[in-house]
Amino acid sequence: MADQKARAEALVPKFQLGRVLNQDQAGRRTSMLGSIDGRPAVLVVERAPFPASAAYLGHLPGSLARVRNLGANDIYSWSMAQTGGGAGGDEDGGDDDFFADLKINLIYPCTEAHVQKYSKQGVRFVTETPAIYRDAIRPYMQSKREQGRLNWVFNIIEGKKEVEDVIYRTRLGEAGDEGFLLLPDLNWDRSTLDALHLLALVERRDIWSLRDLKKKHIPWLEHMRAKLVSATVSTYPTIEPDQLKLYVHYQPTYYHFHIHIVHVALEAGATQATGKAVGLDGIIETLKVMAGEDEAGMDGVSMSYQLGEASELWTDVFEPLKKSGKASQ
Repeated sequence: MADQKARAEALVPKFQLGRVLNQDQAGRRTSMLGSIDGRPAVLVVERAPFPASAAYLGHLPGSLARVRNLGANDIYSWSMAQTGGGAGGDEDGGDDDFFADLKINLIYPCTEAHVQKYSKQGVRFVTETPAIYRDAIRPYMQSKREQGRLNWVFNIIEGKKEVEDVIYRTRLGEAGDEGFLLLPDLNWDRSTLDALHLLALVERRDIWSLRDLKKKHIPWLEHMRAKLVSATVSTYPTIEPDQLKLYVHYQPTYYHFHIHIVHVALEAGATQATGKAVGLDGIIETLKVMAGEDEAGMDGVSMSYQLGEASELWTDVFEPLKKSGKASQ
């Protein structure tokens, strides 16, 4: 057995690359065709999980060979980083020598809400009825908006931050309710097209979440969908319209209406899962068949989604409702 393991370990360094077959898992796994000692071989390399060792993780930030910032706004910044010396590039080199193997998001200074969001915690699946939305969730949303939680969003919309990152935008203030801008989501590395993830921020501030969408907004939503798809495929010509999907989150991370545009090949993680992502097409179709006049809307339906047990919505709203027996689920 020891000899067999040693032989297998010795084969890997002898692999000679022929061509790349595929990249998946948002670029974290690559399949290659090549040869070893003149015989064909397939090699699949995948980024291993980070070790749990506090000693290793504590040393990691200071040991990075290079860090290249992608953008910064308010307390948020995101960068690509290289843990080694690079694959044959010189140490002074420019972008051509930069082979990033880490994507880094930094929140500084962070709040307790950020700590809770990123901490491991139990998850609950809840149902928000129209009454719960009206009596508890809507006031919660308003309180968060009044705390200045959206300053970083407004900085982007008003052209004060991330100007160089904007892919497309209507002229600020000239398009009325149809004004919007398109920029890369902070979780995209901005190069792997199969992992494309863009974010559309609308200029109008009267729509906080999908709950504010009504039948009267159907033409606006259809117009937005067409403009977002058009802007994306014109920016990335190798992508076709039927390779894109658009969705919104509920509950969203922040209460200003925004739409996610992703490549269909992007493997669905937690942010695209049932209980978080709601397809834009589905919202439009729901509004079309909804009974009532123009003011009938998404605030009149029950929405089910998952919550972390450390989130304020669970501790302050749904857990008390559960204990009182008033929760629908």
